[in-house]
Amino acid sequence: MLRRTLMRTGGLAAGAAFAGSLWQGAAQALPLRAPGPYGALGAPDVNGVALPPGFTGRVVARTGRRVGGVLWHPAPDGGACFPDGDGWIYVSNSEVPLLGGATAIRFGPGGAVRGAYRILSGTNLNCAGGRTPWNTWLSCEEILRGRVFECDPYGSRAAMPRLAMGRFRHEAAACDPDRQVIYLTEDEPDGCFYRFRPTHWGDLTAGRLDVLCASSAGAVTWQRVPNPAALLEATRHQVDAARRFNGGEGCHYADGVCFFTTKGDNRVWGYDTESERLEIVYDADAPLRVVDNLTGTPGGDLYVAEDTGNMEINLITPDRVVTPFLRVDGHPKSEITGPAFSPDGRRLYFSSQRGVRGDTAGTDGVTYEVTGPFRR
Repeated sequence: MLRRTLMRTGGLAAGAAFAGSLWQGAAQALPLRAPGPYGALGAPDVNGVALPPGFTGRVVARTGRRVGGVLWHPAPDGGACFPDGDGWIYVSNSEVPLLGGATAIRFGPGGAVRGAYRILSGTNLNCAGGRTPWNTWLSCEEILRGRVFECDPYGSRAAMPRLAMGRFRHEAAACDPDRQVIYLTEDEPDGCFYRFRPTHWGDLTAGRLDVLCASSAGAVTWQRVPNPAALLEATRHQVDAARRFNGGEGCHYADGVCFFTTKGDNRVWGYDTESERLEIVYDADAPLRVVDNLTGTPGGDLYVAEDTGNMEINLITPDRVVTPFLRVDGHPKSEITGPAFSPDGRRLYFSSQRGVRGDTAGTDGVTYEVTGPFRR
Protein backbone atom coordinates (compact mmCIF):
# COMPACT_ATOMS: atom_id res chain seq x y z
CA MET A 1 0.00 0.00 0.00
CA LEU A 2 2.94 2.37 0.49
CA ARG A 3 3.67 2.25 -3.23
CA ARG A 4 0.11 3.21 -4.02
CA THR A 5 0.29 5.97 -1.41
CA LEU A 6 3.24 7.45 -3.30
CA MET A 7 1.23 7.39 -6.50
CA ARG A 8 -1.82 8.99 -4.96
CA THR A 9 -0.02 11.80 -3.19
CA GLY A 10 1.92 12.98 -6.22
CA GLY A 11 1.46 14.41 -9.69
CA LEU A 12 -2.08 14.27 -10.95
CA ALA A 13 -3.23 12.23 -7.98
CA ALA A 14 -3.16 15.20 -5.61
CA GLY A 15 -6.71 15.73 -4.41
CA ALA A 16 -8.27 12.89 -6.42
CA ALA A 17 -6.57 9.64 -7.27
CA PHE A 18 -5.57 9.71 -10.95
CA ALA A 19 -7.94 12.56 -11.79
CA GLY A 20 -7.44 14.98 -14.70
CA SER A 21 -5.36 14.86 -17.84
CA LEU A 22 -2.01 13.12 -17.53
CA TRP A 23 -0.39 15.15 -20.29
CA GLN A 24 -1.78 18.58 -19.29
CA GLY A 25 -0.93 17.96 -15.66
CA ALA A 26 2.71 17.09 -16.11
CA ALA A 27 3.83 20.40 -14.61
CA GLN A 28 2.06 19.48 -11.37
CA ALA A 29 4.15 16.35 -10.88
CA LEU A 30 6.84 18.11 -8.89
CA PRO A 31 8.61 16.53 -5.91
CA LEU A 32 8.22 17.77 -2.39
CA ARG A 33 11.49 19.17 -1.08
CA ALA A 34 12.16 18.40 2.55
CA PRO A 35 14.97 16.83 4.59
CA GLY A 36 15.42 13.15 3.81
CA PRO A 37 15.02 10.40 6.40
CA TYR A 38 18.79 9.93 6.78
CA GLY A 39 19.98 13.53 7.01
CA ALA A 40 22.52 15.43 4.94
CA LEU A 41 25.41 13.77 3.12
CA GLY A 42 28.77 13.85 4.85
CA ALA A 43 32.18 14.42 3.31
CA PRO A 44 33.36 11.84 0.74
CA ASP A 45 35.04 8.80 2.25
CA VAL A 46 38.36 7.31 1.12
CA ASN A 47 36.61 5.91 -1.96
CA GLY A 48 35.04 9.25 -2.86
CA VAL A 49 31.51 8.27 -1.78
CA ALA A 50 29.53 10.79 0.28
CA LEU A 51 26.98 9.09 2.57
CA PRO A 52 24.56 10.07 5.34
CA PRO A 53 25.52 9.56 9.01
CA GLY A 54 25.58 5.92 10.10
CA PHE A 55 26.37 4.51 6.64
CA THR A 56 29.70 3.11 5.44
CA GLY A 57 30.94 2.08 2.01
CA ARG A 58 33.58 -0.12 0.47
CA VAL A 59 34.79 -1.15 -2.99
CA VAL A 60 34.04 -4.79 -3.79
CA ALA A 61 35.29 -4.97 -7.40
CA ARG A 62 37.24 -3.00 -10.00
CA THR A 63 37.32 -3.58 -13.74
CA GLY A 64 40.34 -5.62 -14.80
CA ARG A 65 41.19 -6.72 -11.26
CA ARG A 66 40.50 -10.10 -9.75
CA VAL A 67 37.58 -10.63 -7.43
CA GLY A 68 36.75 -14.11 -6.20
CA GLY A 69 39.08 -15.66 -8.76
CA VAL A 70 37.86 -13.88 -11.95
CA LEU A 71 38.61 -10.59 -13.63
CA TRP A 72 35.82 -8.09 -13.01
CA HIS A 73 34.22 -7.06 -16.26
CA PRO A 74 34.33 -3.61 -17.92
CA ALA A 75 31.43 -1.16 -17.83
CA PRO A 76 29.43 -2.78 -14.98
CA ASP A 77 25.75 -1.97 -15.44
CA GLY A 78 22.42 -3.46 -14.26
CA GLY A 79 22.48 -5.72 -11.23
CA ALA A 80 20.43 -7.71 -8.71
CA CYS A 81 20.90 -9.74 -5.53
CA PHE A 82 19.84 -13.34 -4.82
CA PRO A 83 19.69 -15.43 -1.64
CA ASP A 84 22.43 -18.04 -1.29
CA GLY A 85 22.23 -20.17 1.87
CA ASP A 86 23.68 -18.11 4.71
CA GLY A 87 24.93 -15.49 2.22
CA TRP A 88 23.88 -13.88 -1.03
CA ILE A 89 24.92 -13.25 -4.64
CA TYR A 90 25.24 -9.98 -6.54
CA VAL A 91 24.95 -10.23 -10.34
CA SER A 92 26.22 -7.46 -12.63
CA ASN A 93 25.95 -6.92 -16.40
CA SER A 94 28.76 -5.71 -18.66
CA GLU A 95 27.71 -3.03 -21.16
CA VAL A 96 30.41 -3.52 -23.79
CA PRO A 97 30.09 -4.67 -27.42
CA LEU A 98 30.40 -8.36 -28.33
CA LEU A 99 32.06 -9.38 -25.05
CA GLY A 100 29.35 -8.21 -22.66
CA GLY A 101 27.57 -10.78 -20.54
CA ALA A 102 27.28 -10.90 -16.75
CA THR A 103 29.29 -11.91 -13.69
CA ALA A 104 28.19 -13.04 -10.23
CA ILE A 105 29.92 -12.43 -6.88
CA ARG A 106 29.09 -14.79 -4.01
CA PHE A 107 29.19 -13.32 -0.48
CA GLY A 108 29.31 -15.02 2.91
CA PRO A 109 27.11 -13.99 5.89
CA GLY A 110 29.55 -11.32 7.05
CA GLY A 111 30.04 -9.87 3.57
CA ALA A 112 33.31 -11.64 2.72
CA VAL A 113 33.68 -12.61 -0.96
CA ARG A 114 33.41 -16.38 -1.32
CA GLY A 115 33.91 -16.51 -5.08
CA ALA A 116 32.93 -15.10 -8.45
CA TYR A 117 32.14 -16.53 -11.88
CA ARG A 118 30.69 -15.66 -15.27
CA ILE A 119 27.03 -16.52 -15.86
CA LEU A 120 26.74 -15.07 -19.39
CA SER A 121 29.36 -14.50 -22.10
CA GLY A 122 29.60 -13.48 -25.74
CA THR A 123 26.59 -11.16 -25.77
CA ASN A 124 26.34 -7.53 -26.77
CA LEU A 125 25.96 -4.36 -24.64
CA ASN A 126 24.21 -5.97 -21.69
CA CYS A 127 22.67 -2.97 -20.02
CA ALA A 128 20.05 -3.50 -17.33
CA GLY A 129 17.64 -6.38 -16.72
CA GLY A 130 15.64 -7.78 -13.84
CA ARG A 131 15.32 -10.49 -11.23
CA THR A 132 12.59 -13.14 -11.53
CA PRO A 133 10.59 -14.62 -8.62
CA TRP A 134 12.15 -18.01 -9.42
CA ASN A 135 15.63 -16.55 -8.84
CA THR A 136 17.00 -16.10 -12.34
CA TRP A 137 18.52 -12.97 -13.84
CA LEU A 138 17.15 -11.43 -17.05
CA SER A 139 20.08 -9.76 -18.81
CA CYS A 140 19.03 -7.35 -21.58
CA GLU A 141 20.98 -6.37 -24.69
CA GLU A 142 20.73 -2.67 -25.53
CA ILE A 143 21.26 -3.01 -29.27
CA LEU A 144 19.11 -3.04 -32.38
CA ARG A 145 17.13 -6.30 -32.21
CA GLY A 146 18.62 -7.00 -28.79
CA ARG A 147 17.66 -10.10 -26.85
CA VAL A 148 16.77 -11.00 -23.29
CA PHE A 149 18.87 -13.79 -21.76
CA GLU A 150 17.70 -15.74 -18.75
CA CYS A 151 20.72 -16.51 -16.57
CA ASP A 152 21.34 -18.71 -13.56
CA PRO A 153 22.97 -16.58 -10.81
CA TYR A 154 24.16 -19.76 -9.09
CA GLY A 155 26.20 -20.78 -12.13
CA SER A 156 24.73 -24.26 -12.60
CA ARG A 157 22.74 -23.81 -15.83
CA ALA A 158 23.62 -22.19 -19.14
CA ALA A 159 22.04 -18.86 -20.01
CA MET A 160 19.24 -19.04 -22.59
CA PRO A 161 17.85 -16.38 -24.98
CA ARG A 162 14.14 -15.67 -24.52
CA LEU A 163 13.19 -14.52 -28.01
CA ALA A 164 9.45 -14.41 -27.34
CA MET A 165 10.15 -11.34 -25.19
CA GLY A 166 10.93 -9.35 -28.34
CA ARG A 167 13.91 -8.21 -30.37
CA PHE A 168 14.51 -4.52 -29.65
CA ARG A 169 16.81 -2.19 -27.75
CA HIS A 170 16.07 -3.71 -24.35
CA GLU A 171 16.88 -1.86 -21.16
CA ALA A 172 15.24 -3.24 -18.01
CA ALA A 173 12.68 -5.82 -16.88
CA ALA A 174 10.42 -6.04 -13.81
CA CYS A 175 8.38 -9.09 -12.84
CA ASP A 176 4.80 -8.77 -11.63
CA PRO A 177 3.94 -12.08 -9.92
CA ASP A 178 0.40 -10.90 -9.12
CA ARG A 179 -0.61 -10.64 -12.77
CA GLN A 180 2.11 -13.06 -13.95
CA VAL A 181 3.63 -10.66 -16.46
CA ILE A 182 7.02 -9.02 -17.01
CA TYR A 183 7.28 -5.30 -17.85
CA LEU A 184 10.01 -4.19 -20.25
CA THR A 185 11.51 -0.78 -21.11
CA GLU A 186 13.04 0.23 -24.45
CA ASP A 187 15.92 2.69 -24.77
CA GLU A 188 14.89 4.63 -27.89
CA PRO A 189 13.85 8.29 -28.23
CA ASP A 190 10.48 6.97 -29.42
CA GLY A 191 10.56 3.77 -27.39
CA CYS A 192 7.67 1.85 -25.90
CA PHE A 193 6.71 0.18 -22.64
CA TYR A 194 5.88 -3.52 -22.95
CA ARG A 195 4.53 -6.40 -20.93
CA PHE A 196 5.27 -10.06 -21.62
CA ARG A 197 2.78 -12.68 -20.52
CA PRO A 198 4.40 -16.15 -20.54
CA THR A 199 2.26 -19.06 -21.63
CA HIS A 200 3.27 -20.70 -18.33
CA TRP A 201 4.47 -18.53 -15.44
CA GLY A 202 8.05 -19.46 -14.68
CA ASP A 203 8.78 -20.55 -18.26
CA LEU A 204 9.78 -17.70 -20.60
CA THR A 205 10.21 -19.71 -23.79
CA ALA A 206 6.77 -18.74 -25.15
CA GLY A 207 4.13 -16.12 -24.51
CA ARG A 208 2.48 -12.91 -25.68
CA LEU A 209 4.17 -9.50 -25.97
CA ASP A 210 1.91 -6.45 -25.56
CA VAL A 211 2.66 -2.74 -25.91
CA LEU A 212 1.13 0.00 -23.75
CA CYS A 213 -1.30 2.38 -25.47
CA ALA A 214 -2.45 5.41 -23.44
CA SER A 215 -5.40 7.77 -23.66
CA SER A 216 -5.19 11.47 -22.81
CA ALA A 217 -6.79 10.90 -19.40
CA GLY A 218 -4.21 8.55 -17.96
CA ALA A 219 -6.07 5.31 -18.63
CA VAL A 220 -4.12 2.77 -20.67
CA THR A 221 -4.86 -0.21 -22.84
CA TRP A 222 -2.58 -2.93 -24.13
CA GLN A 223 -2.35 -4.23 -27.68
CA ARG A 224 -0.57 -7.31 -28.90
CA VAL A 225 2.68 -6.85 -30.83
CA PRO A 226 2.07 -8.85 -34.03
CA ASN A 227 5.64 -10.04 -34.59
CA PRO A 228 8.02 -9.51 -31.64
CA ALA A 229 10.99 -11.00 -33.54
CA ALA A 230 10.40 -9.25 -36.89
CA LEU A 231 13.47 -8.71 -39.05
CA LEU A 232 12.31 -5.72 -41.07
CA GLU A 233 9.73 -3.89 -38.94
CA ALA A 234 10.84 -2.61 -35.53
CA THR A 235 8.77 -3.83 -32.59
CA ARG A 236 7.91 -0.29 -31.53
CA HIS A 237 6.47 0.53 -34.98
CA GLN A 238 4.05 -2.37 -35.26
CA VAL A 239 1.17 -0.86 -33.26
CA ASP A 240 0.11 2.64 -34.33
CA ALA A 241 -1.58 3.45 -31.01
CA ALA A 242 1.52 2.65 -28.91
CA ARG A 243 2.50 5.31 -26.34
CA ARG A 244 5.99 6.70 -26.92
CA PHE A 245 8.55 7.24 -24.16
CA ASN A 246 11.80 9.18 -24.50
CA GLY A 247 14.57 6.77 -23.59
CA GLY A 248 13.20 4.06 -21.30
CA GLU A 249 15.61 3.06 -18.53
CA GLY A 250 15.13 1.38 -15.13
CA CYS A 251 12.06 -0.63 -14.16
CA HIS A 252 10.88 -1.79 -10.70
CA TYR A 253 7.66 -3.48 -9.58
CA ALA A 254 6.17 -3.61 -6.07
CA ASP A 255 2.73 -3.65 -4.46
CA GLY A 256 0.71 -3.24 -7.63
CA VAL A 257 2.79 -0.45 -9.18
CA CYS A 258 5.48 -0.69 -11.86
CA PHE A 259 7.83 2.27 -11.74
CA PHE A 260 10.07 3.11 -14.68
CA THR A 261 12.30 5.99 -15.77
CA THR A 262 12.80 7.89 -19.02
CA LYS A 263 16.10 9.71 -19.32
CA GLY A 264 15.16 11.88 -22.33
CA ASP A 265 12.69 13.93 -20.29
CA ASN A 266 14.05 13.10 -16.81
CA ARG A 267 10.83 11.52 -15.54
CA VAL A 268 9.89 8.74 -13.17
CA TRP A 269 6.60 7.07 -14.12
CA GLY A 270 4.26 4.78 -12.25
CA TYR A 271 1.88 2.33 -13.87
CA ASP A 272 -0.92 1.30 -11.49
CA THR A 273 -1.56 -2.29 -12.52
CA GLU A 274 -4.93 -2.55 -10.76
CA SER A 275 -6.57 0.56 -12.19
CA GLU A 276 -4.52 0.37 -15.42
CA ARG A 277 -3.54 4.01 -15.25
CA LEU A 278 -0.27 5.79 -15.85
CA GLU A 279 1.07 8.52 -13.55
CA ILE A 280 4.08 10.85 -13.56
CA VAL A 281 5.76 10.44 -10.18
CA TYR A 282 8.73 12.79 -10.70
CA ASP A 283 9.14 15.57 -13.28
CA ALA A 284 11.70 18.19 -12.27
CA ASP A 285 15.25 19.34 -12.97
CA ALA A 286 16.54 18.85 -9.42
CA PRO A 287 17.62 17.26 -7.23
CA LEU A 288 17.36 14.14 -9.43
CA ARG A 289 18.93 14.51 -12.88
CA VAL A 290 19.25 12.17 -15.88
CA VAL A 291 17.29 9.32 -14.30
CA ASP A 292 18.46 5.77 -14.94
CA ASN A 293 18.41 2.47 -13.02
CA LEU A 294 16.18 2.21 -9.96
CA THR A 295 15.33 -0.19 -7.18
CA GLY A 296 13.19 -0.12 -4.04
CA THR A 297 12.65 -1.39 -0.52
CA PRO A 298 9.68 -3.24 1.00
CA GLY A 299 8.87 -0.08 2.97
CA GLY A 300 8.15 1.84 -0.23
CA ASP A 301 11.32 3.89 -0.78
CA LEU A 302 12.64 4.19 -4.34
CA TYR A 303 16.37 4.56 -5.03
CA VAL A 304 16.98 6.18 -8.43
CA ALA A 305 20.45 6.36 -9.98
CA GLU A 306 21.76 9.13 -12.20
CA ASP A 307 23.39 8.75 -15.62
CA THR A 308 26.11 11.43 -15.39
CA GLY A 309 24.58 14.44 -13.63
CA ASN A 310 26.37 14.81 -10.30
CA MET A 311 26.63 11.04 -9.84
CA GLU A 312 24.01 10.56 -7.16
CA ILE A 313 21.52 7.96 -6.08
CA ASN A 314 18.42 9.86 -5.00
CA LEU A 315 15.76 8.60 -2.62
CA ILE A 316 12.04 9.09 -3.34
CA THR A 317 9.96 8.35 -0.25
CA PRO A 318 6.27 7.31 -0.27
CA ASP A 319 5.32 10.88 0.70
CA ARG A 320 7.29 12.15 -2.32
CA VAL A 321 10.30 13.62 -0.59
CA VAL A 322 13.15 13.53 -3.13
CA THR A 323 16.62 13.80 -1.65
CA PRO A 324 20.18 12.64 -2.41
CA PHE A 325 21.12 9.43 -0.62
CA LEU A 326 24.73 9.17 -1.85
CA ARG A 327 27.11 10.89 -4.25
CA VAL A 328 30.28 9.65 -5.95
CA ASP A 329 32.84 12.45 -6.33
CA GLY A 330 35.57 12.62 -8.96
CA HIS A 331 33.79 10.56 -11.65
CA PRO A 332 32.43 13.33 -13.90
CA LYS A 333 32.20 11.22 -17.08
CA SER A 334 30.67 8.12 -15.54
CA GLU A 335 27.17 7.03 -14.51
CA ILE A 336 25.66 5.20 -11.55
CA THR A 337 24.42 1.70 -12.44
CA GLY A 338 23.11 -1.52 -10.94
CA PRO A 339 21.59 -0.48 -7.59
CA ALA A 340 20.35 -3.56 -5.73
CA PHE A 341 19.75 -4.51 -2.10
CA SER A 342 20.99 -7.67 -0.43
CA PRO A 343 18.14 -10.03 0.55
CA ASP A 344 18.15 -8.77 4.15
CA GLY A 345 17.96 -5.13 3.01
CA ARG A 346 21.06 -4.07 4.92
CA ARG A 347 23.47 -3.59 2.01
CA LEU A 348 23.13 -1.64 -1.22
CA TYR A 349 25.29 -2.50 -4.24
CA PHE A 350 25.92 -0.21 -7.21
CA SER A 351 28.63 0.70 -9.71
CA SER A 352 30.32 3.68 -11.28
CA GLN A 353 30.33 2.35 -14.81
CA ARG A 354 33.35 4.26 -16.16
CA GLY A 355 35.08 5.32 -12.94
CA VAL A 356 37.53 8.19 -12.58
CA ARG A 357 38.92 7.98 -16.12
CA GLY A 358 35.48 7.97 -17.71
CA ASP A 359 36.56 6.22 -20.91
CA THR A 360 33.76 4.88 -23.07
CA ALA A 361 35.15 1.34 -22.93
CA GLY A 362 34.45 1.24 -19.19
CA THR A 363 37.95 0.03 -18.28
CA ASP A 364 37.87 1.88 -14.96
CA GLY A 365 34.53 0.63 -13.60
CA VAL A 366 34.07 0.34 -9.84
CA THR A 367 31.46 -1.65 -7.90
CA TYR A 368 30.58 -0.58 -4.36
CA GLU A 369 28.73 -1.82 -1.30
CA VAL A 370 27.02 0.49 1.21
CA THR A 371 26.00 -0.80 4.63
CA GLY A 372 23.80 0.99 7.14
CA PRO A 373 20.42 1.46 8.82
CA PHE A 374 18.27 1.33 5.70
CA ARG A 375 14.54 1.73 6.25
CA ARG A 376 12.81 -1.56 5.45
